[in-house]
Amino acid sequence: MEIIKNADMSRYTSFRAGGSAKVLMIPGSIDELKQVLRELAVSGGDYMIMGNGSNILVRDGGYDGTIVRIGEGLDQISADGEMICAGSGALLSSVAAAALASDLTGFEFAGGIPGSIGGAAFMNAGAYDGEMKDVISRVDLISKDGSREYALTAAEMEYGYRHSVLYDTGDIVSSVEIKLQKGRHEAIAARMKELTERRTTKQPLSYPSAGSFFKRPAGYYAGKLIQDAGLKGLSVGGAQVSELHSGFIINTGKATASDIIALMHIVQASVMDKFGVRLEPEVRIIGTERQAVK
Repeated sequence: MEIIKNADMSRYTSFRAGGSAKVLMIPGSIDELKQVLRELAVSGGDYMIMGNGSNILVRDGGYDGTIVRIGEGLDQISADGEMICAGSGALLSSVAAAALASDLTGFEFAGGIPGSIGGAAFMNAGAYDGEMKDVISRVDLISKDGSREYALTAAEMEYGYRHSVLYDTGDIVSSVEIKLQKGRHEAIAARMKELTERRTTKQPLSYPSAGSFFKRPAGYYAGKLIQDAGLKGLSVGGAQVSELHSGFIINTGKATASDIIALMHIVQASVMDKFGVRLEPEVRIIGTERQAVK
C-alpha cells in the first residue's frame, strides 16, 4: 500500500493540472482495497475512487479528503476462449492488445480511450460507435464500505449514456469480464491501426487533456456546437478549446484547474446563448477553489 500526503494530483491526472489531495492511497491488491474502503467507511471522511486519472480534475484549492487510486497491482489481464477478464486498473489499451493477441474482435473501439477498464465500466465509456455495455458480460464489485464482494451483469449495471447504477450505489469495480468474438488477426490489427490514425489526425493528442470534455447532448455533437459558436481556439490562461477538435479543452502548458473551469463556463454560456443547449461536463470536477490572497 502506498500512501502519499498532500499529493500533487496534476501528476496523476491526464490534464496535468489542478491541486493536491490531502491523502492519496494506492492499494496493490483487492485485499488492500477492501481494507482501505472499510477504514474510510469507519472514519466517515470524504473520499473518491479514481483509475488512470483521464476523466478527473481537482480544483486548485485541493481536495480535503482521500483519493484512492486503482492502478498497478489491480491490472491483471487473462484470456479464456472468447472471454477476457481484466482487473479494474488495467488500461483499455492493454486490454485491446490482449484481445488482438488472442484474435478476439469487438474491443477495437476502446483501444485508444486513455483510461482504465474499471473507470470505463463505471461510466460506460465509448468511442467510434462502440460502448462498454456492448462487450461487458460481468462486473465484479466491492461494496463502498468494503464489506461485500458481488457481481452484476451488463443488464444489471443499468447502463445508459456515460452512466451506470454505480453512480447511485457508490460501489467499486474490482474486475471486468468482457465477451468478444473470434476474428482474423490481420483484420483486427488493421481496424486498430485505422482508429489510431483517425485519433492521431483528428484529436489533439500531443497536449494534456481529459479527452472529450463534454457529454454529447441529445441530437447534437458537443464539438460541432462549440465550433459553430465560434469558440475554436479560445483560451483562458493556459487552457484552450482545441483548434484541432473543438470538443477538447487542452492544457497548452501551464493551465491551472481554474483556467480550465473558467473556459468550461464560457463555452457552456455561449452554446446556451446561441443554441439553447446545455453542455454537461463529462469530466469529474472535485475539490475547492483556491482562496484569494487578501
